[in-house]
Amino acid sequence: MCGIAGWVNFKNDISKQHHVIESMTDTLKLRGPDSFGYYEINNVMFGHRRLVVVDPEGGKQPMVKTIENNHYTLIYNGELYNTEDLRTELLNQGFKFDSYSDTEVLLTSYICWGIDCISKLNGIFAFAIYDQKENRVFLARDPLGVKPLFYSIKGDSFIFGSEIKTLLAHPYIDPVVDKDGLTEIFALGPASSPGSGIYKDIKEVAPANYVIVTPEGINIKEYWKVSAEDFTETENQASEHLKSLLVDAIKRQLVGDVPLCTFLSGGLDSSAISAIAAKEYNDKGKTLTTYSIDYEDNEKYFKSSLFQPTSDQYWALEMAKFISSKHETVTLDHKNLIDALKDAVIARDLPGMADIDSSLYLFSKEIRKGFVIALSGECADELFGGYPWYTNEELINAPTFPWSRFVTDRKSLLSDELKSLPIEDKTQQEYLDTLKQVPHLDHENKLDFRMRELFYLNIKWFMVNLLNRKDRMSMSNSLEVRVPFADYRLVQYAFNLPQKIKFADNREKGLLRKSLKGILPDEIVYRKKSPYPKTHNPIYTSLVCNAMAEILNDKSSPILNLIDKKKIQEIVSTKGDSYKTPWYGQLMTGPQLIAYLIQLNIWLKEYNVQLQF
Repeated sequence: MCGIAGWVNFKNDISKQHHVIESMTDTLKLRGPDSFGYYEINNVMFGHRRLVVVDPEGGKQPMVKTIENNHYTLIYNGELYNTEDLRTELLNQGFKFDSYSDTEVLLTSYICWGIDCISKLNGIFAFAIYDQKENRVFLARDPLGVKPLFYSIKGDSFIFGSEIKTLLAHPYIDPVVDKDGLTEIFALGPASSPGSGIYKDIKEVAPANYVIVTPEGINIKEYWKVSAEDFTETENQASEHLKSLLVDAIKRQLVGDVPLCTFLSGGLDSSAISAIAAKEYNDKGKTLTTYSIDYEDNEKYFKSSLFQPTSDQYWALEMAKFISSKHETVTLDHKNLIDALKDAVIARDLPGMADIDSSLYLFSKEIRKGFVIALSGECADELFGGYPWYTNEELINAPTFPWSRFVTDRKSLLSDELKSLPIEDKTQQEYLDTLKQVPHLDHENKLDFRMRELFYLNIKWFMVNLLNRKDRMSMSNSLEVRVPFADYRLVQYAFNLPQKIKFADNREKGLLRKSLKGILPDEIVYRKKSPYPKTHNPIYTSLVCNAMAEILNDKSSPILNLIDKKKIQEIVSTKGDSYKTPWYGQLMTGPQLIAYLIQLNIWLKEYNVQLQF
C-alpha cells in the first residue's frame, strides 16, 4: 500500500513549487516507508510514497507509460485482486508489459478503456492518472471505500491526498472547522457523512466515486452501487454460491512478495478467512501465522452482555489449533492504550473510536514487526446480518441510524453556546437522504424492504467508518490490511439475499454460517457473534478518568470551549455510569466515551483547529 498527493491547476504554472508537493508527500511516510517519487509539469504535480508489496522494481511510482507519443502518469494506493485476469485481457488486445506489478496493469487498463476501466477493477484503491492527450486528471476510489482519498478546491487549484494531513500541508489550506463540521462531529461522530472531510475546506471522494479534473472544471460521479435483483436460488444453492464467492475473494487476496498473516479473534469471520488462507498455505508447504488481541487481566473482569456475550481468547487459540497456524497473542498494557489515543488521533486526523482505535493501532504496530500484509474480517456483519439491529425488532424499526439512537443525549454534553447546534436535524436528514438512495423491488414485503434499508445504511455509514479506522490505524504502522468481505461481488450478492435465507436457521449470519460448515468446526460455526474485543479492566476506567480530570482542570484545554464542564465532571466522577446510552455503535459507553472526549481535546490541540461558530 501507499500514499498519494497531488496539486492540479490548469490556469497557472505551479511547476516551480516543488517544496509544496514535497511537504504534502512527506506526510505519507508511514503509509509508504520504502520509496518516494514525484511527477511535475506546468499544471500537474504528483507525489507518491510506497510500501512495497509486489514487484519492488517494476512497481515504482509515479509510473509513466507512453503509447503512440501519448503520455499517461499514475499514482496509486491499493491492490488489484484481478490483476492477472486484466493482464491476460490486455495482452490479447496487443499491449505489452515491462513489469509484473498491478500498478502497470491499472495504468494500461486506463490507456485501453479510458474511464470505463473503473468497471473492470476488483480491488481496493485510490488513484490519480494524468492523461496528457486529453489534458485531464482522473481520480477514483474503490467501491466500498477501503482506501481513502481527500480533496480541496481552492480557486483554480484542485488539491488531493490520501489523508487529511496531506492537504493541511498545502499552504492554501488551514485547519478550520465551522458550525457544519462541529455539527457533524457531535451528531454523527466518529462517523462522517459521505463526501465530508469535517474540515471547512476539505472534502472526501465518497466510495464508488470518480473525479475528472479538466481546464473546464471538475466533475464527480458515482460509478457503482448495489442493485436490487430478484433472488431465485434455494437456501442450499445460496450456501454453495456464497462459499464459492468467499473462497475466491480470500484466495485472490493472498498475493504478495512480502510476509502475510491474518487476524484471528476466534469469531466466525476471522476464522473463515484464516482457515481458507491456512489451507492455501498448507497446500504449498507453508504455515500461516495468525494474531489475536487481548488485554491484561481481561478474563478476570469480563462481563457478558447482549453485544458481547463471550470473550474471544479461548476461541482464538482453539481455532489456531484447528488450522495448525502459528498463533501469536498481542496483550495490551492499559497505560499504553491510553497513550496511544494520541497516536490514533494523528493517524485519523480526527477524533475516532477511542480505545477501539488505539488498541488496533498498537495491535498493528506489533504485527508490523514481522509482517507487511494482514487479512481481517471486517464487513461480514454489515453484509450478512451480524449486528443486533438486524435481529432485534426494536432496533430494526428504529427511525434513525440504529448505532446512533441517542443523539439527543449528546447535546447534554455541550456548552450552552453549542446546544443550539442542529444535531437531531442533521442526523435525521442524513438518515432520510440515505433511505431515498436505496434500490428496491416493487414486490418486496415489509421486512425485506426494511432489511434492504438497513443493509444500505450499514455499507454507506457504519462499514465505511470501520474501514476508515482499519486503514488509518494499520497504515500509520506501515501495515497493509486487506478485507476480503469487502469484495464488491460479495456485497452485491448479499444485498439481494432474502431475509429468510440470509438468516437461515433463524440465526444472525445464518447463511454465512451454513456456507462455512466443513471449513470450520461446528463450535465456531454456531458460536454467537462477538464484536471487536475491548478491555473490561477497571484499571482502564481509572486511567481515562484521571486523564480527563487533568484536561478539565487545565484552563488551556481547548475542549473546554465546547463542553458543559459540570456535566463531564459528573461523568468522570461516576466513572462513566452517569452517561448510560452508547455514544456510537455497541461499545462506546462509559470509559470509551471519556476516551473519545480525550481524543477530541487532543485533536483540537495537536491540529490547532480554528473553530468558526
